[in-house]
Amino acid sequence: MSVIHFLGGCREVGRSAILVDSIMLDYGIKPSSPPEFPLNGVSPSQAVITHAHLDHVGVAPNLVGCSPDIYMTPPSRELSHILLKDSMNIMECPPYTKREFRQFEDSIVEVEFCEPFEINGWEVTLYNAGHIPGSAMVHMSGDIDILYTGDIKLEDTRLMRKADTRFPETDILIIESTYFGVIHPEREELEREFVESVVETLDMGGHAIIPAFAVGRTQEILMILEKHGITPYVDGMGKEVGKVLEQHPEYVKNVKELKKALRKAIPVEKGRREDVLEEPAAIVTTAGMLNGGPAMFYISRLYRDEKSKILLTGYQVEGTNGDMALKTGMLNLGVRTVKLSMGVEQYDFSAHADDEQLKEFVRKAADRGVEIVFTVHGEECEKFAEWIEKEVGIEAYAPKNGEVYVI
Repeated sequence: MSVIHFLGGCREVGRSAILVDSIMLDYGIKPSSPPEFPLNGVSPSQAVITHAHLDHVGVAPNLVGCSPDIYMTPPSRELSHILLKDSMNIMECPPYTKREFRQFEDSIVEVEFCEPFEINGWEVTLYNAGHIPGSAMVHMSGDIDILYTGDIKLEDTRLMRKADTRFPETDILIIESTYFGVIHPEREELEREFVESVVETLDMGGHAIIPAFAVGRTQEILMILEKHGITPYVDGMGKEVGKVLEQHPEYVKNVKELKKALRKAIPVEKGRREDVLEEPAAIVTTAGMLNGGPAMFYISRLYRDEKSKILLTGYQVEGTNGDMALKTGMLNLGVRTVKLSMGVEQYDFSAHADDEQLKEFVRKAADRGVEIVFTVHGEECEKFAEWIEKEVGIEAYAPKNGEVYVI
């Protein structure tokens, strides 16, 4: 018998946190305003973090009071350091102290893909999830077998190889649902449309502001622009992240192409952002959802400029600045909310599986013995669970935060 306690990321995107017996799977933050955290009141003895995005690791330092070992891949360790340190610096009231941050880092145990390890009576194995470098699916083998996907991508991108679906037979599947009901555009066509918009903006004498997540998305966008002969500026943590990824070539698809893109991009030096705006330019910059970061500096200077554009490159959580810009054409600059004269476009460079891929993954898991599926990390979890029961014929649930299941 095992107990699964859903503490966050249920019927929503953000603050992923699932407790299996005494093992915590992810412990993230929801980047809303104000930020939201997993439900508390639990004391895990161990933790496994699937990847370094803040919605999966953002409050993991809070776990150190329970003194768990915290398992993750080597790139996830280095990337978590960068993102958590930055988060601690920019948040008005960080949810953890500098001491807890140091304790968290001291508690990390690095594990590679496909190398089983034992914790609390479970044999745990990580598999490439295809989402960002170092991202993992978690397979737990004990009295029952559980597979937790974390965030998955089931097709190659310029940066990443697709998820490794050679996982063992399993009884329980916990699967992300971010893009259930959505079909991603064909990648080659998407790149063409994106590049055409950038070129059009530059030709008009404007600036193409390209907000991108520091981990994964910035590097992929730089690779796309380089491939099409565009030399962009790059600002924010994406530069530091790129250097980390170069040190872990086995976790990206083609490190040679990544290095080429990173070398050609022009880093924005400290105190020189105003200089970048003197001539038309493409600027790849954090943050991906416009909640802070260098992107806000550029937009604060350009929001009245009809020749310039904001080209969003990923998912925008409800309540974020990026979501507001898309829906209303307004943006909160911190001191005031302004109406954007800049164009606002969104390009679906998603690092998540889409509707077809999610369905195929569930079918594959069912063929390998899965009897129960839990759908999490999405706004259509209930519909996904209904589809699984109807079309695949196995039990499926869309748990709410706080619900407990005894298996």
